[in-house]
Amino acid sequence: MNRELLVEGDPHQTRLAVLEAGRLVEFFVERHRGRGLAGNIYKGRVRRVLPGMRAAFVDLGLERDGYLYLEEMEGAGSGAPGEDGRRSSGGIARRGGEVLVQIAREGLADKGPRVTTEITLPGRYLVLTPLAGRLGISRRIEDPDERTRLRTMALELCGDALEEAGCIVRTAAAGAPAEDLAREYEVLADLWREIEGRVAAYAAPALIHQEEELAVRVIRDHFGEEFGALLVDGSDAYRVIRHYLGRVQPELLTRLERSRRGLFDRYRIDDGVDAALEPKAPLPSGGHLVIHQTDAMVAIDVNSGRDVGAVGGEGSFRDTVLRTNLEAVAEAVRQIRLRDLSGILVIDLIDMEHEEDRRRVFERLEAELRKDRARKRVLEISEFGLVQLTRQRRRENLERALTGPCPTCRGRGRIKSVATICLELRRTCLAHAGRGCRQVAVRVHPAVLDGLKGSESDVLDGMQGAFDVPILLRADPDLHREHFVVTEIEGS
Repeated sequence: MNRELLVEGDPHQTRLAVLEAGRLVEFFVERHRGRGLAGNIYKGRVRRVLPGMRAAFVDLGLERDGYLYLEEMEGAGSGAPGEDGRRSSGGIARRGGEVLVQIAREGLADKGPRVTTEITLPGRYLVLTPLAGRLGISRRIEDPDERTRLRTMALELCGDALEEAGCIVRTAAAGAPAEDLAREYEVLADLWREIEGRVAAYAAPALIHQEEELAVRVIRDHFGEEFGALLVDGSDAYRVIRHYLGRVQPELLTRLERSRRGLFDRYRIDDGVDAALEPKAPLPSGGHLVIHQTDAMVAIDVNSGRDVGAVGGEGSFRDTVLRTNLEAVAEAVRQIRLRDLSGILVIDLIDMEHEEDRRRVFERLEAELRKDRARKRVLEISEFGLVQLTRQRRRENLERALTGPCPTCRGRGRIKSVATICLELRRTCLAHAGRGCRQVAVRVHPAVLDGLKGSESDVLDGMQGAFDVPILLRADPDLHREHFVVTEIEGS
């Protein structure tokens, strides 16, 4: 499959888009004034310990405290960092104690970031675990001989330090020469020594290490031999990327190309992003997905839409359902990646009566999910036609990154109907009736005034009868649609 990575950098933000066969499948954005926190390392101070929740809140010097699971410290026998930045043994968190943590997951609007004491320093081929003596090989590397080769190399790199520090071999290391892994291990080890020095020098709370900027992170974690091109619009971004590739993977420099301005316009990236902010996603045969995000979970509903299949009885209906579900799981995974949906996700497929059809749809789903780099777990299709999966979250999803709550509906997604508002106005006016006023002035939104003079005119007639005085209606476009103002004008 032809894959391309597009990068656009300007003085305000950096955006990256991943294309597969010409279709947008992943999108990343980072504003320069508000860089993400995931991956940053802080020397924090424990502000509160909640034994009942087995958690602690850690002051990081940010607007919100970090949330830390106590099991990470107690289970690993680790505590606050000492003078050299290493954690002492037997460190159960205590209020006021210092602890070295890393942002594992970005915070949300009403929640602080999730932090961990399991520090990791990622590179292109390796992830250094300086406080955990363990070795790991990416599960995506399936060849037994290659896994053995990489494990042997990792053991040699860690050497005697394995009791305290280890590493995880990443998928990109498959086939990489030993000298490339050794060079990167030394770079990461040097970085950790710098971090240890800062830990000893800085008072908590303090930022000790900031993760790489977005362009470098995405290229480090995503770009490889499977990409045919890396196109960059922006001189600063091009310089940073060229320097990074030249240092860690110079053989891929031939795929780097400086693009003229308007790169995202030529590939219509903004159209794809705008479509990903809509609740509906079309399917090739006329069906569609409806994607609904909540704090608890993400629901993806599959609808056949105008795809009613050919006339021909049970067989044609079965074929229509199978085709729609096959298209749906492929598009659902694309939307999950593009929108960066995470947590608990449920896909509500069209009911399938035949086990063979369910098997084919699930196999298609698994094949599409293999393209996704995020950690995830998926369950078999249930008897109700539901697919349940969980997906790791590290940063804001696309909707949260690019949008804010609607000032009209206050984030509900819906507002009261004109009929409902008119009846609320009636109740308010009835409460004012009989007070001896000369007339009543009512200010409403123009849409409500249209309703009172049209479909809800009987409500207005009832209010007139209750007051037995004139009601002066006036449209006020500055009012919220759900608001109105009733003013009594006293008699002379």
